[in-house]
Amino acid sequence: MNHKIKVHNPATDEVIGEIQALDVGEGVKAIERAKKAQAKWGQKSLGQRIKVLQRFKKALMEKADEFSRAISTENGKPLMESMITEVLPTVDITDYFCSKAPGILAKKPIAMRMMKYRKSYIHYKPRGVVYIISPWNFPFVIPTGEVVMALIAGNAVIQKPASLTPMIALKARDLMVENGLDPDLFQVLPMKGEHAFKLIGSGVDYVNFTGSVATGEKVSAECGKHLIPCTMELGGKDAAIVCEDVSIDHAAKYLVWGAFANAGQVCASVERVYVHEKIYNQFVDKVVSIVKELKIGDPFADGVSIGPMKDPHQLKIVQQHVENARENGATVLTGGYKIDGPGQFYAPTILVDVDEDMECVKEETFGPTMPIMKYSDIDDAVQRANDSPFGLNAYVFTADRYRGQRIAEKLQAGTVMVNAALMTYGLPETPWGGVKKSGVGRVHGDDGLRDLCIPSHVNYDLPFEISWNPFLYPYSHRKYKAFLNSLKAFWGQGFSDKLSGIRGLFK
Repeated sequence: MNHKIKVHNPATDEVIGEIQALDVGEGVKAIERAKKAQAKWGQKSLGQRIKVLQRFKKALMEKADEFSRAISTENGKPLMESMITEVLPTVDITDYFCSKAPGILAKKPIAMRMMKYRKSYIHYKPRGVVYIISPWNFPFVIPTGEVVMALIAGNAVIQKPASLTPMIALKARDLMVENGLDPDLFQVLPMKGEHAFKLIGSGVDYVNFTGSVATGEKVSAECGKHLIPCTMELGGKDAAIVCEDVSIDHAAKYLVWGAFANAGQVCASVERVYVHEKIYNQFVDKVVSIVKELKIGDPFADGVSIGPMKDPHQLKIVQQHVENARENGATVLTGGYKIDGPGQFYAPTILVDVDEDMECVKEETFGPTMPIMKYSDIDDAVQRANDSPFGLNAYVFTADRYRGQRIAEKLQAGTVMVNAALMTYGLPETPWGGVKKSGVGRVHGDDGLRDLCIPSHVNYDLPFEISWNPFLYPYSHRKYKAFLNSLKAFWGQGFSDKLSGIRGLFK
């Protein structure tokens, strides 16, 4: 086929690369190669697999500046953000799972309650071929962390990168191959979305998808059709509650970063802020003063905090949400416009006089906006924060961290941070995922690694025989009565009687 994917620098609109797109047939062949490679990789010891990923980690650290600059060129985020939100957490994720995987994937014994004459344990087998469909907003850390985990667990990986940002995925794969990974074990397949969709039923064993709700619903339905387990991370409309006792300076700094990092193109971005009425005016004034000092422009320029938006379609959604808010009575305190000139820059926007019926409050904006609303009662704030079809992250700011925890536990979100924002995706030991339309399943954390495996149960006998077993033929009334008595003893009385009942089975 002759179709090529043109990759643009969103800060200049210049074409920075053309990538050959693959078709479905080439994708199917890639899966077949991956299956053969996985059969060998899965037989290697965990230690052998870890050594390969450790070499990748070391090489990535040495090339950290090179990778950061490549990400900023292709994606548009400021150079500092490429380092601290993409490269650094990828190194940390790799280091964490290389060091912790032996314990996480160790055989897990199961204590037997009734059949004390037998033992059980869980051991973890690779699933096979893990299919990662990755996004453009964090084109390196999101897929690469999952690639590393899948490989450590003994799987092969097929990655379909976002068509807006395929170059960094290919670069990551090259670095792994250079450091000893079988080229067939991790393959990157740039292709159209409709072609990538058809690969779900073509031999993959697990699907990890990050993207929009609409596409995620289609992907998960296709996974269900083929009985393929999957993890879906589908974005959010994350709320922050600012209590009246808070340090206004602390909360404002964190929430400005939480709203405008990566030009607001973060699924965990702060997209709704509820501030207690006692401090509302002070908080708004502080936020506005911080935002007015932010420098927007070339991601490589010194002091630039906000770069361009990557997706032209997403930029139009931001414009639509802001205009809808204006038309319905909202006040724009900063920003509210696309910056003239080359590149896809949108000025960071603070909106007040907004309500829950406006698009900027109820729909995911995925851009540099911060709608701010006031509340008088904390239960009302919690209810309004929860009144959303999304539930990825939420944030609470208060001087009383125990109060913060109590509020956090009432919020409907996969993760709630108290007195901070955004950072938990980069913490490999913590689970990541949402509730409601923000998705299903979790990545990262110990369970995230185990989920990339098949938990297989083994039940075995101890080195002695029992004299009488009620589960074997022939049946008799004597056996029935003994089993009936033991059932009543085990579940109906105290612990000592339970033991007597068990002993009665084997007399």
